[in-house]
Amino acid sequence: MQRVGVLALQGDFQEHIEMLRSLGVEAREVRLPEDLEDIDGLIIPGGESTTIGKIAATYNLIDGIRGMVAAGKPVWGTCAGMIVMARNITRSMRGGQPLLGVMDITVQRNAFGRQVDSFEVDVPIAVLGDKPFHCVFIRAPLIESVGPGVEVLARLADTGEIVAAQQGHLLATSFHPELTHDTRMHRYFLSLDTTRK
Repeated sequence: MQRVGVLALQGDFQEHIEMLRSLGVEAREVRLPEDLEDIDGLIIPGGESTTIGKIAATYNLIDGIRGMVAAGKPVWGTCAGMIVMARNITRSMRGGQPLLGVMDITVQRNAFGRQVDSFEVDVPIAVLGDKPFHCVFIRAPLIESVGPGVEVLARLADTGEIVAAQQGHLLATSFHPELTHDTRMHRYFLSLDTTRK
């Protein structure tokens, strides 16, 4: 059975845990460096990216997560988690915020505005099949640019803005798949675990 950790410092980690468990995965809350031991992958959930980054730094999780990435274990950032994974961000908070810097993407924070500007839309994502994925965007970031080796997985149809990308075993989405009943995005993430094959 796959063992996947969900960073449980702040944000909507419980929804990811419930979805993983519905897929028969052993899902664990990650709060301390020792919680990263013996897991096959990690999800960094939505929430408030500055808070997630600062707490992760305070509890000495940054190096451990970078070590997972270096070991080839899949890591997925959703919404705020995508910001934390990025190499560069725009609209940074004053004084900056701790970043993992593991994915060669530039992310714009709060790209679509405030909470009241949150929205839902169906987006085609080829790696998930022909049926579009219903995406929930809540104070969402977007990917302004990607570096070499990063594959764009999804764009908004009306603007062409990038809302999902992959770099090898690393995955980033602007939206919240855990707030839907569609398990395809989580199944795709689980398929990235090549360390067990």
